[in-house]
Amino acid sequence: MIYTLTRSKRKTIALYVRNGNIEVRAPLRMSKRDIEKFIKSKEKWILDKITLSWKQEMQREKFSLDYGDNVICRNKPRQITATDDDIDFDDERFYVPSGQTPEQIKKSCVQIYKMIARRDLTIKTYEFGKHLFVTPTAVKINSAKSRWGSCSAKGRINFSWRLIMADDEVIDYVVVHELAHLVEMNHSKTFWMIVERVLPDYKERQKRLKELQDRLGGEVWD
Repeated sequence: MIYTLTRSKRKTIALYVRNGNIEVRAPLRMSKRDIEKFIKSKEKWILDKITLSWKQEMQREKFSLDYGDNVICRNKPRQITATDDDIDFDDERFYVPSGQTPEQIKKSCVQIYKMIARRDLTIKTYEFGKHLFVTPTAVKINSAKSRWGSCSAKGRINFSWRLIMADDEVIDYVVVHELAHLVEMNHSKTFWMIVERVLPDYKERQKRLKELQDRLGGEVWD
């Protein structure tokens, strides 16, 4: 199995599969034999990851949007509907100006997603902030592809607009996760205790968030 090996002062070995490529990060003194043994033990996981990567690449090549298609918002299908006016959303349909190309339709949908995310995620953030007795300095929406949310040292919380595709319970998990960073700016045991106090089933919500991440791996939005 071909892989790229990177050695550093790290204490443990780690394995990554990105775009069909295998990367191993190992401690400086770890023997080649132990590295190979570790890779062998993860063979099924690696093959599953590579297979998923191929499937996502095929899906990305086919990904396109047109009038009448459905997009997902808060885990519910919303139909893309042509309109003679500007973009809009009525909690049921994505209204997109008529006469647009598939690429333009996609961009219009992203605008609508950002509009919904800005409204709904801001409301949820301040509501859950009351439970945690914290208040962010600002709530912003960005286009991050690999991070659902982040919290700055200045107390500003950012969310990817893609999060609004998830169901409410998953959205709530990400919101609470970022708010907890206003108390603990790390992922310590104390941090997870804060999250668990508000959402006892947060681990199950994490799994569903990962499922959404895998699905979005087969879609090209921007």
